[in-house]
Amino acid sequence: MLGSANIRSVAAVAVAVVLALALAGPASAFNPDTEVTVGSPSTPFSQNKQNEPWVAIDPAHPNVLAAGANDNIDLEACNAGNPTTCPFTNGVGVTGVTFSLNAGDSWTQPTYTGLTARHCLGPAACVPAVGPIGTLPWYYENGLASDGDPALIFGPRPDGNGHFSWVNGSQLYFANLTSSLSGQRNDTFKGFEGIAVSRTDDVAAAAAGDKSAWMAPVLASKQSSATFSDKEAITADQVSSSTYFGNVYICNTDFRSVGGPPEPIRVTRSTDGGDTWSSVQISQASNTGIGEGRAGGRQGCAIKTDSHGVVYVVWRGAFMGEAVVWLSRSFDGGARFDRPRVVGTTGTVGAFDPAQGRFTFDGVAGARTNSSTSIDIANGAPTGGGATDRVVIGFVNGELGLNHERAMVRYSDDGGDTWSAPVNGAEAGDRPDFPWVAISPDGGDVYLAYMGFLDPWRTTTSDPRRMQGVVRHAAGDLSGWTTLHRGAVGDARGSSANGLTSEFLGDYNFVVANNDYAAAVWNDVRDAAVCPAVNAYRQSVIDGTPIAAPAPGSACPPTFGNSDIFGGSYADPTP
Repeated sequence: MLGSANIRSVAAVAVAVVLALALAGPASAFNPDTEVTVGSPSTPFSQNKQNEPWVAIDPAHPNVLAAGANDNIDLEACNAGNPTTCPFTNGVGVTGVTFSLNAGDSWTQPTYTGLTARHCLGPAACVPAVGPIGTLPWYYENGLASDGDPALIFGPRPDGNGHFSWVNGSQLYFANLTSSLSGQRNDTFKGFEGIAVSRTDDVAAAAAGDKSAWMAPVLASKQSSATFSDKEAITADQVSSSTYFGNVYICNTDFRSVGGPPEPIRVTRSTDGGDTWSSVQISQASNTGIGEGRAGGRQGCAIKTDSHGVVYVVWRGAFMGEAVVWLSRSFDGGARFDRPRVVGTTGTVGAFDPAQGRFTFDGVAGARTNSSTSIDIANGAPTGGGATDRVVIGFVNGELGLNHERAMVRYSDDGGDTWSAPVNGAEAGDRPDFPWVAISPDGGDVYLAYMGFLDPWRTTTSDPRRMQGVVRHAAGDLSGWTTLHRGAVGDARGSSANGLTSEFLGDYNFVVANNDYAAAVWNDVRDAAVCPAVNAYRQSVIDGTPIAAPAPGSACPPTFGNSDIFGGSYADPTP
């Protein structure tokens, strides 16, 4: 029988072998449909709830993928304490992390240690304790809680002397929202919500559950006493020919009144591998006064760099009373940005939901409308060789009216000065929400991932709301759209906010590409059971005659709320 030391030794050798295979080159086979959040239980709610996925490919080791999601795996069950409430347990993190070392054919979700409530299954009130977690480590130990909204990117590893090279290895940057562990503002943590960055330069060890493979999180956002930093995106200059090779950039909405306006877009950068960060405001701060269904203030930014190190930031906002997509660029490594310009129009998306006081995509008490834009650039990563620097953007568009939404994609070949006519990348019959676009580094292939809703906007909670993940492909000039995959169909009503009054599917899906393949991730409800008691409760709120909230642990099917992250990897169909 092997002793514990020998078992650890065997495990380490196994991890090393797997990583060696991963670094050898692109995979020869791909998996079009697999669960990414493999550590997630199917029950109880809300431990079975994941959303807002992001995925990154290591350009120097193309079989290596890292993904993140909002993951309630470590929260208490509804049955703990009051069984009709399903709270976010104070201080417990919700930023899940998974890895694939075989180009997405299979995934692993490591287990670390930190503050957890996964043992709180009731009926006693929850008392969090140090124990196993399936979320980012080192937050509890540093007086913080990881609060989701994941954004990931691989960059070159710094050598300690201010130089970056892929020869040094790769470093994963994982940005997410964070708050103080106690939930109280103090001199160490100003504001209500910040953005922290976790890093690892040893993916194999991190994937195997080695907590020491992660560095302590660094607070990157600029905080004041009322700041609520939110809706961030991250990128790194991955192109070795770029003047700013190795720089890392984060964009986010800087809510300055506890989640409300004024709300400028801010860009934060690091030039030293994530040790220190500086930021600059790139938009005006005052709100436009247009409601969420049309503009939503300034929301959902995305950020990328081209082969020369030019930084591009897009976000959703308003201009002259219309909902639009804005673009701003930096030509000096993120120190200054030019004046924003309009590069697309989105129109009104979805319809107003009286239950939430916001616009939803699928019906009353439903899933929120998309507030994100996406951008990618054919920058030739990791060397810059073969770069066309074609810029593609993607966004949901509702200008044809409710139930006729489109996933619009357009490109620019002159650095964003002029743009092609927008093209709908969604398949006929789909109502696409949360679309995300990617282009291969050589510019030959464009990929689109979204959640395809198959039913019209519902006015009651009694009718099905079918949805599925969809992955599409086109040539680099946006011609010849084909469907690479349609995931299993589920009912969005089986998802839920922790407060039970509405569904919750998050804010985005994601797709990323290299020259050999694309990897996509999406929110999936194929295994989520619809709960009649919750539907009745939601309808009562809509009708203005609210009934008592049900206890999901006893009133609902066991897999109520079981939203998962599924994904797939797809070989370039036109190599």
